[in-house]
Amino acid sequence: MLRRSLIIAAILAFATGCTTIKGIFGDKASKALEPAELVEIESPIAVKPSWTRKLGDGNAALGLRQRPAIEGDRLYVSNDEGRVLALDANTGDTLWDSEVVKTGKQGSRVFFWRRKAIDGGLTGGPGAGNGMVVAGGRNGEIVALDAETGAERWRARATSEVIATPLVTPDRIVVRSNDGRVFGLDPADGTRKWVFDRGVPALSVRGNGAPVSDGQLVYLGYDDGTVVALRLQDGLVGWTQLVAEADGRNELDRMADVDGELALGYQEIYATSFRSQTMAISTANGRPLWNRDVGGYAGLALLADRLIVTDPAGTVWALDRNNGSALWKQEALARRWLTTPALQGDYIVVGDIEGYLHWIRASDGVIAGRDRVAKEAIRGTPQVTPTGTLLALTIDGKLAAYPAPAQ
Repeated sequence: MLRRSLIIAAILAFATGCTTIKGIFGDKASKALEPAELVEIESPIAVKPSWTRKLGDGNAALGLRQRPAIEGDRLYVSNDEGRVLALDANTGDTLWDSEVVKTGKQGSRVFFWRRKAIDGGLTGGPGAGNGMVVAGGRNGEIVALDAETGAERWRARATSEVIATPLVTPDRIVVRSNDGRVFGLDPADGTRKWVFDRGVPALSVRGNGAPVSDGQLVYLGYDDGTVVALRLQDGLVGWTQLVAEADGRNELDRMADVDGELALGYQEIYATSFRSQTMAISTANGRPLWNRDVGGYAGLALLADRLIVTDPAGTVWALDRNNGSALWKQEALARRWLTTPALQGDYIVVGDIEGYLHWIRASDGVIAGRDRVAKEAIRGTPQVTPTGTLLALTIDGKLAAYPAPAQ
């Protein structure tokens, strides 16, 4: 499964016309697939990082969407050197730095490239809550740390690579592994309390969305196009709802992954599929409330009256939360492989494949600001602290903090 996921990640990378392979298929074809040229913004809002940090090796080789975890005035990050760091969200200063797993490198050959393959390390970004930080590793490691000191509390193991952010709740730690299994662990000692196994298709997009919970149920998007609700306490299935049908002549055509982050509302949950379907689902019984032919590989951002979603073409959409009708769309970021949107004050913020952040007015979809964090892509969803600071992490491990723009 890992091999096939990596293959499709490579296919998607080629499809974007990345700078590493420009010209390989001819200038005209390459030009047509390049990210849209950015247009100068009239009267842009002021956006400038208050601090930046280099965290060591990032996750460029993993094809993942790692992101920081925020708890109060602290943030927790991991890198591909097997370390978890706690930082002061206001200054970026290191509060502690713990080696969670050891890494080693060995030579390998992929196609006509030679590279160093890492046989250890952290693949899932850390989850935080209730005084704990939990991280997952390439070999199925699950490690819980004390949030105050970084000291190890306990260690457990999943059945395969952990590439999604663990969910930390007072009653359960929920971890999903890349083979389709989900584990409910005791927060006190990591003892396994339940396991749910749905399996995965033969071919899927690289990535898993993080579990989300309302305290009673835990919700997960799956590679077969479904959303599953499990009882948090014992892992029994509450309901299952198909978001997008996995049909087609071959495995590539049938990909319908719900890999983006789910958005939990008051009595409904929103999901989007690789097959460009977005659905609002009742949390009470799993029945669809509405379905819209807009969506993609990334997740969703939820506002009071609308839902923000990006599609594979790079269009940003605002959909009415009540019925899914389009309120506006922004098409200027075509082919820029946008992140899941984040909400910062009155603005929607997305990162892109060239390391830019874009601030879009939530009211009308107009691009109001832009800044470049680095020349490497931003894949993980930007995160916003309780005080309104936005944090963005590039695939080469550069972290930048942006205060809320002045109104």
